[in-house]
Amino acid sequence: MTENNETALNEKTILQANAIDLLVAAAGGLLTDVAGIYFSIGPQSGLISSAPHAGIGFVEAHGLAFIIGVLLWRAEPRRSWHLTAAAVHVLLGTAWQIFIAADILPVGYLTTSLHGLFAVLQLLAASASGARTLGHASA
Repeated sequence: MTENNETALNEKTILQANAIDLLVAAAGGLLTDVAGIYFSIGPQSGLISSAPHAGIGFVEAHGLAFIIGVLLWRAEPRRSWHLTAAAVHVLLGTAWQIFIAADILPVGYLTTSLHGLFAVLQLLAASASGARTLGHASA
């Protein structure tokens, strides 16, 4: 296996680990969204049980994270996918205040840490992918 193939394999692994993280977190988020909106139970119930329509933002965010997880699972290890994944994690990582409002700080610490980790990993993979592409183009 050549160095370029090993790098691409590592980048694919990062994309798929990222996908698993998004799929699991989004599925859990969707379950708690539904529980809070329709049954007034769970960590978000205090935020959305009195105004269930406010939960649409939760459902949209978790639903889109799930869809992006599916796309990242199937994505080729290219710079554009790594930059897309990094941008997704930077965006999702900005939702810190919701964990404070819902009084679920341990979940916030975990998910925000994972968003930061994957943002960094994806930026490193984008850099490696860009260097590999440039090296291939000059050969």
